[in-house]
Amino acid sequence: MQIDINEANARAIEAIQSAQPVLKGIGTCIDVVPGMKKNLILHAGPPIKWEKMSGPLKGAVIGGLIYEGLAQNQQEAEKLAASGEIEFAPWHEHDGVGPMAGVGTASMPVWIIENKTNGRKTFCTLNEGLGKVLRYGAFSEEVIVRLNWMEKVLGPVLKAAIPLVGEINLKNMISQALQMGDEVHNRNKAATSLLIRELAPAVLKTDFSTEDKAKVLEFMHSNDHFFLNLSMPACKAMLQAAEWIEGSTILTTMARNGTEFGIRVAGLKDRWFTGPALIVKGLLFPGFTEDDCNPDIGDSAITETCGLGGFSMAAAPAIVKFVGGSVGDAMNFTRKMYEITDAESQAFQIPNLDFRGSPLGINLVKVCEKNIPPQINTGIAHKEPGIGQVGAGLVNPPMKCFEDALEAYVETYCKDE
Repeated sequence: MQIDINEANARAIEAIQSAQPVLKGIGTCIDVVPGMKKNLILHAGPPIKWEKMSGPLKGAVIGGLIYEGLAQNQQEAEKLAASGEIEFAPWHEHDGVGPMAGVGTASMPVWIIENKTNGRKTFCTLNEGLGKVLRYGAFSEEVIVRLNWMEKVLGPVLKAAIPLVGEINLKNMISQALQMGDEVHNRNKAATSLLIRELAPAVLKTDFSTEDKAKVLEFMHSNDHFFLNLSMPACKAMLQAAEWIEGSTILTTMARNGTEFGIRVAGLKDRWFTGPALIVKGLLFPGFTEDDCNPDIGDSAITETCGLGGFSMAAAPAIVKFVGGSVGDAMNFTRKMYEITDAESQAFQIPNLDFRGSPLGINLVKVCEKNIPPQINTGIAHKEPGIGQVGAGLVNPPMKCFEDALEAYVETYCKDE
């Protein structure tokens, strides 16, 4: 099969560069997410069965089943999850993304993002905050109470407010946040502030009670990571535009389920390539040690796949206070990522590098040839279900994912040569 890899990759990059993700609204997961049903639980990372799930993913599944009223306690939830009555699938196979454990259930409110270039939509749940939250595997009463408030108050208030704002171009908002010191993966202070600035006047104009409106604004204000659940589906929308371009070696997905790390490549339709998820090295909360840490987990590496997060740490040197390392490290991580990418973002520019575009378009061939794995910054979940977040840090994917993908690419496109 004759394939011009450079031409195919150029098409993939152009599709990503041309994408225009905008915030369309909020819907209920079962009503808007393709293929969603009551007995389906969506999760982060590549496909996985209950028996092989990590502690935090199991904890989030337990919490999701309790939240949905399908189980009353941990024991009932574990029995139901293992019974075969509950189905599990990656968010990425349902046009969405989920941070950390990434669990999405039927009743949860989700952001609806649309790529104006092609009309395709992507989805993500709303951000709960840090610490003891479902996405880190916690499922105590306070977690369930918060999820119910998000379903009954936060989601409806924002759903009513968004049409009053008009179009919110998330690509432009992310670009502005990078100018203000974010990388929109583990640092979202500026982006969350910009979002509140857009939504607050509209929230006040809704017909909800003063108390509900105040609580919504206070919740957003108290949660610096609130925008993460918008940056992720925005990046998903941009990368989704490159699926599935025949012959391209550009990555469209990097995702982890706490057991395995998985990637997908533009030219290898619907195929996952996996390797063991690695332990994140970073800063731990007081009282925790590396022995408490679960291996890498979450769909949030979609930001790195799109040239943000660990690829744009030079734009957010203050991130090292959260994930570890030095300012020099942050600068060097970004510079290193130019070696394994095919382009520079036209929209996302890094002031500290003289407004150079962020590294965009991870090229499978370059990763393997240069033996340089992508750089990711991320949160750290406790390895046991029910405990939650224990820190944040830096991690790389296992090279096995890339080596297996390259072998599959050669078999697919080069077997006749």
